[in-house]
Amino acid sequence: MAVQALTIDVLVVPRASRAAVGPMVGDRLRVAVTAPPVDGAANAAVVAALAEAFNVRRSAVTIVRGERGRRKTVRIAGATAVALQRLAGGS
Repeated sequence: MAVQALTIDVLVVPRASRAAVGPMVGDRLRVAVTAPPVDGAANAAVVAALAEAFNVRRSAVTIVRGERGRRKTVRIAGATAVALQRLAGGS
C-alpha cells in the first residue's frame, strides 16, 4: 500500500517573531520560522513546522528543491489536501 504524499511549494520567512504555517502567498504556502538561515537551522525549523502543521513525523517531510533559498519545494508523506486547504486559509 503506497503512502499518499503532497508536494507543495513554500515561501520561507526566516527570523520571524513567531513560527507559523500559512496563509498562501501567491501560489506558495508561507512558512515563518524563528531560526536564522545559517547552517541549515531554518531548513530544520521548516521541516519541524510543517511536520507539526500536517501532524506527521519530521522524517515524513523532505525538502525536494531549494535548500539554500527562501523558495522551496517540499514533499510531505501522509499529508492530505484537506490539511493543506485548512493551512492555506491562514489558520
